[in-house]
Amino acid sequence: MQLDNATIKRLKGIGHELKPVVMIGNKGITPTITEEIDRALSDHELIKVKLPAGTKEERDVIGAELAATAKATLIHSIGRMALLLRKNPNANPKLSNLARHTQ
Repeated sequence: MQLDNATIKRLKGIGHELKPVVMIGNKGITPTITEEIDRALSDHELIKVKLPAGTKEERDVIGAELAATAKATLIHSIGRMALLLRKNPNANPKLSNLARHTQ
């Protein structure tokens, strides 16, 4: 999904206020983690994921792998946090982080 700079900036602003929904531990990306990320993206559309400790390159690989596995877009990755987006046309407006922050 191709996003323009204004959209990315807006999504980063929304993501800044979010708490991590999923935290990845030392076991890495497991099927349970993948299922939870898929569910969270379906409900919230924009989620923050806490990545395991490691080098920047390792965290970048994990973030890209998460995005590919979840068929999502990696919006931003800084430190141990990654921001993922997958739009859901049938999202519940009460759960969707995008719908709640539309102005």
